[in-house]
Amino acid sequence: MDADVSESAGPPDGSDESAAGGDGAPPGDASGATAAGATAVGHRRHWLRWTALGASFVVLVAAGAGWWLYRKLDGNIRTDTSAAAELKVYERERPASVVHDAENILLIGSDSRAGDNRKYGRDDGGSQRSDTTILLHLAADRKSATAMSLPRDLMTWIPVCHRSDGTTTKKQFAQFNWAFEFGGTACTIRTVEKMTGIRIDHHMVVDFNGFKDMVDAVDGVEVCLKKPVDDADAHLKLPSGRQKLNGEQALGYVRARKSIGNGSDTDRMDRQQQFLGALVNKVQSDGVLLNPTRLYPVLDAATKALTTDPGLDSLKDLYELVRGMRNVPTDKVQFLTVPRQPYAADRNRDELVQPDANRLFKRLRQDDPVAVVPADRLKHDDEKNNGKNNAEADTSDASGPTPTPTYSGNNAAADLCKQ
Repeated sequence: MDADVSESAGPPDGSDESAAGGDGAPPGDASGATAAGATAVGHRRHWLRWTALGASFVVLVAAGAGWWLYRKLDGNIRTDTSAAAELKVYERERPASVVHDAENILLIGSDSRAGDNRKYGRDDGGSQRSDTTILLHLAADRKSATAMSLPRDLMTWIPVCHRSDGTTTKKQFAQFNWAFEFGGTACTIRTVEKMTGIRIDHHMVVDFNGFKDMVDAVDGVEVCLKKPVDDADAHLKLPSGRQKLNGEQALGYVRARKSIGNGSDTDRMDRQQQFLGALVNKVQSDGVLLNPTRLYPVLDAATKALTTDPGLDSLKDLYELVRGMRNVPTDKVQFLTVPRQPYAADRNRDELVQPDANRLFKRLRQDDPVAVVPADRLKHDDEKNNGKNNAEADTSDASGPTPTPTYSGNNAAADLCKQ
């Protein structure tokens, strides 16, 4: 039994070096291995600490840069507090919102010639009229967006408005774009609301240089010209055919009147709508909204160009607006002009075509769908219907489902070179 116990206790002294540490150290003395292990652990902890510090530094720098960029973009936006104050005075006479979550935004292109804009015409002391006015209706389900242009030469009733110098204008029947000169944004909003019965939820004013910068930020926008253009007043000289316009060219293209088309303001509005559609298509198709390196220049240009009401004067507010629109299919981003015709008393002015205009206003007010087709196709359809405009179709057959009325216009998905 003793022999068995002794053998099971282990090999005799010196019979196995590995049991003594394998490096000549006496059995049971592992101080060398312990020191080596401690050194390795120390090195690992050292690098872990530096890695953690480095990662923290990168995170702080990134967060700081992100915050700086956010503050910069947020600070670019100008707030129009005077319009909000003026509208509050007339709150009781403004129309009520009809459909929850639907939004109506008035987009105003200013034609001031002051400052950097003086090269586009005479500076008349900084006075300005609305060169372009578009009512943008966003459907409550955010599955469609309709942009309705209002002609600047449209004859309409302009309400009593307060001027910036404290004086008051009288109610008068005049050109629509005079409202902006009389009382700025608030007067324009109230004129639109009285004309259409549509509550304006927000507004944005865009100037010339801001528009140019936005086009340059997306690396230009493609258009198609049927004829060459040479217009000194618009600073525009272009060959015919498909081509990409930079910001300066784009501004001349959307503002030119006498050198492109038939020289009418109607033709110019159609061209503006087509260009805006191409711009929307460019932004969506090129993935600008999903690419931070491409999105920042667009946001920087856009925020510098905008003067908004207090409800849209932050980057967060604008982001929420864009986020709601980014999933709208381009063929559901529609552009049209309010039904109008030459004014009977002056053929150089416009007047609304009734009851077509009121039908359109009602559909937008109630968030009902509308459809658009190119003008030549709509004319062909009208001739087939013996001159009856398709916009009247919603009252033609009360026994069946109500068809969606159709108006002259385009959508952002249309390739204008193929029309």
